[in-house]
Amino acid sequence: MARVLVTGAGGQLGDDVTAACRTAGDDVTALDRATLDIAHRSHVHETFGDVHPEIVINCAAWTAVDACESDPDRAMLVNGTAVGYLREACERADAHLVQISTDYVFDGTLDRPYVETDRPNPRSAYGRSKLAGESAAGPDATIVRTSWVCGEHGHNMVKTVLRLLETHDALSFVDDQHGCPTFTADLAPLVRRLASERSSGLFHATNQGAVSWYEFVRDIVAAAGRDPEMVRPIATADLDPPRPAPRPANSVLENAALRAAGIPLLRHYREPLAELVGRLTAR
Repeated sequence: MARVLVTGAGGQLGDDVTAACRTAGDDVTALDRATLDIAHRSHVHETFGDVHPEIVINCAAWTAVDACESDPDRAMLVNGTAVGYLREACERADAHLVQISTDYVFDGTLDRPYVETDRPNPRSAYGRSKLAGESAAGPDATIVRTSWVCGEHGHNMVKTVLRLLETHDALSFVDDQHGCPTFTADLAPLVRRLASERSSGLFHATNQGAVSWYEFVRDIVAAAGRDPEMVRPIATADLDPPRPAPRPANSVLENAALRAAGIPLLRHYREPLAELVGRLTAR
């Protein structure tokens, strides 16, 4: 049991991290952006003075990748500089910081999964800002890189596809971007474990199984009881209109540090996918 501060608690990962910590018996203060905007340094320090956290799990981020591309200064402030404010406050409070990061710190050009020791080379404003956040968190923090996040709360690909199925008889998704879908219901307890153990360092954490977006959408369609043949593959270059921010073609993260630490890996993504689709379609 610990006093835990969760920032960005209104997002899809923050919500499940809060639930995981409370289930474990932690004394949790969960703050969304309206309650704590981490981009305001004085507010961060005031909040720490009120909460006195032992662990801080930073789920606050600006994750709108294309919007970040058009406003890189705001992206850097929220995803990079603000993490430094949290680090300052954690050092004063002797609290352990957990920073959530992303596959977008890589350029996606490798022909194998990325391990934690591979050199980052972000191609987008979002990726650059998140890499700056990793650095700002400092060497004592826990950095958790993840990818293709989906959950019951917030916006994600599973919800998008289920919504499209209500009005479309055919769907098109790219088959030249590959990654590991990761579900917050599985990721959140792992984040809580790394936080409680104060496991400093860098960890890739995803559900197992690497697919293209096209393949993942077919799985979502099948889980919803529809014919996956309704999904057709297209190339990223054929997107109309094209996306403003470049996406890494290879976002597959090997969970090497978790393996080395003897920490069980998250299950194959198809299991939590079926559970999530069941919950969403039962509403």
